[in-house]
Amino acid sequence: MLVRNFSISGLILFFSPILIAGSVVSEDEAVSFRVGADPMNFPFSNRQLEGFENKIADLIAKELGTTPRYVWWGQRRGFIRNTMKATLKESRCDVVMGVPKGYDLVSWTKPYYRSSYVFVYPEGKDFDINTLDDPILRELKIGVHLLGNDYMNPPPAHELGRRGIVENVIGYDTFYSEDNPPSTIIDAVVKGDIDVAIVWGPIGGYFAKEEKTPLKIVPVPTGENDLPLTFEICLGVRHGENAFKAQLEEILERKHVEIQKILVDYGLPLIPIN
Repeated sequence: MLVRNFSISGLILFFSPILIAGSVVSEDEAVSFRVGADPMNFPFSNRQLEGFENKIADLIAKELGTTPRYVWWGQRRGFIRNTMKATLKESRCDVVMGVPKGYDLVSWTKPYYRSSYVFVYPEGKDFDINTLDDPILRELKIGVHLLGNDYMNPPPAHELGRRGIVENVIGYDTFYSEDNPPSTIIDAVVKGDIDVAIVWGPIGGYFAKEEKTPLKIVPVPTGENDLPLTFEICLGVRHGENAFKAQLEEILERKHVEIQKILVDYGLPLIPIN
């Protein structure tokens, strides 16, 4: 599977579009471990270094004997071009922390986690959704991430549309800001603005565990003719940097337990890697 568009928040693999357009590289570089990351994409990454990708980057950098230096850029169309493939060395990163296996603009490592889109809805409801073919989805208010006409929408939006489930679908923007934080779609479930959200697992898992209202997290299975709804997530490096890629893979394997703990601490719904 080759993946062109990518955004991890909507897993618009499908990296989410953000309102930040410029890049910033901090500090004088001695040992290079420049990470291309989004400054407003929590729980993945942010400028405050609070995301789980920031924590994993810290762990990897420590193994390399250095600290991460960030190239900040909104994860939208042109993200790789303006970070990993930037013309100016001072604007160029060495690694992108979370790319789906199959993303053809980079050389991807062995995956360090696997997750899926999930249904998120309050526990104790009089429905139990386990598939996109559940008839009740035609009756409920469903929240999904949408990216608009200029970007490919995430797989759940396509699959709902293919099933004729359109009129009761409410789109949530992934152009995040103070007025539109990443938690908005999960907050809407708690408030009752929507009955169920269908979101990329790390978004659903992290924000669901932060809510006071108990929420159910159910992986969305991929139907026989569906677009993929489960993805293996890797580190991305430039094509041809095979030695660096092998070095990163060795670190991922050696620090597997610590990485898994970070992911679990952030509530990621993990699926065993095949």
